[in-house]
Amino acid sequence: MFDIQKLRTQLAESATALAARKYILDTARFEALESQRKSVQMRTQELQNLRNTASKQIGMAKAKGEDVAPIMAQVAGLGEQLGAAEAELAKIQAEMNDWLMTMPNVAHDSVPVGHDEQANLEVRRWGSPRQFDFAVQDHADLGEALRGIDFETSVKLTGSRFVLLRGQIARLHRALAQFMLDTHVSKHGYTEHYTPYIVNADTLRGTGQLPKFGSDMFAVKKGGAEGEDGD
Repeated sequence: MFDIQKLRTQLAESATALAARKYILDTARFEALESQRKSVQMRTQELQNLRNTASKQIGMAKAKGEDVAPIMAQVAGLGEQLGAAEAELAKIQAEMNDWLMTMPNVAHDSVPVGHDEQANLEVRRWGSPRQFDFAVQDHADLGEALRGIDFETSVKLTGSRFVLLRGQIARLHRALAQFMLDTHVSKHGYTEHYTPYIVNADTLRGTGQLPKFGSDMFAVKKGGAEGEDGD
């Protein structure tokens, strides 16, 4: 989720950075929401302070055996006012959070701004591409010809966007994953973890996958009910 503190302190700069990602930030809407939030939050805090002060006064009056009716009359309806203010504040904050989650992350300052891949910046190059004296085949076509990649069976088993590997290609796939893990753990100082394959919605919101890519995900429905949001 986009950092709200950055919007509060660097609104113009944030709008420019988001524009580079083809996202037009409605700065007027943000300023209006932020002004509303500040006003309601200040009123909520004032009501909370009044409630706390009144509670102390009532406690002191009771300890002295004094009549607390005058104090109770002064704070009559304070609880309802506070509840209404807290509900309004929560509504504003929820609207702001929902909006922030639709904003894309901005690129690092070192990343060039371009309209297509022609603007990509080559940072370094290692070696030279191999030249072949035969027509190079796509890896999917080659894998299917060798019976090591099986899209047809994977569609029957699971559906689209999955693949079944077998034989030497399956072993290669496993070996590459092991090689990657061993290299980073032994040479680059990483700590290996084995994490769950399924995560909850809050985790996906934290990584920016929700709500933007929700329709592209495979979800485990809470309770198994149709149409119910994943947890």
